[in-house]
Amino acid sequence: MAIDKKDFKKMFPKLAKEIDTSENKVSIDAVRKDPEEEDMELVDAAEFECSIPDKFRHYNPSAVDFIRRCDTEAQAEEIIAYLEKKGELSCEEANKMRCQLKKEGVRSFGCKKEEFYYFKEGGIS
Repeated sequence: MAIDKKDFKKMFPKLAKEIDTSENKVSIDAVRKDPEEEDMELVDAAEFECSIPDKFRHYNPSAVDFIRRCDTEAQAEEIIAYLEKKGELSCEEANKMRCQLKKEGVRSFGCKKEEFYYFKEGGIS
């Protein structure tokens, strides 16, 4: 969706002014590897980015990964229906998952993936 500058200024006048004046820009030249240590030397941002583990780089979550984030069977059913509609699950796969969901419950797909699961597993947080 494209928006011209005039419409942007009408919709977001303060943001447009801030962007135009450049008075609130902050450059980030370095980062701390460990935010807990205040006296630690700063590291070049590019070097820091290369040191982040990439266990989940290019990882594409499956239907089961999404279901494991659910709290209720209704949420899981909604995910199955959505993925089936998008064509990411075949009708047969979706029906198998629905049967498992009805017979064994949402936790039969695995334990719940809590918030920040991928950060913790990837060693980022």
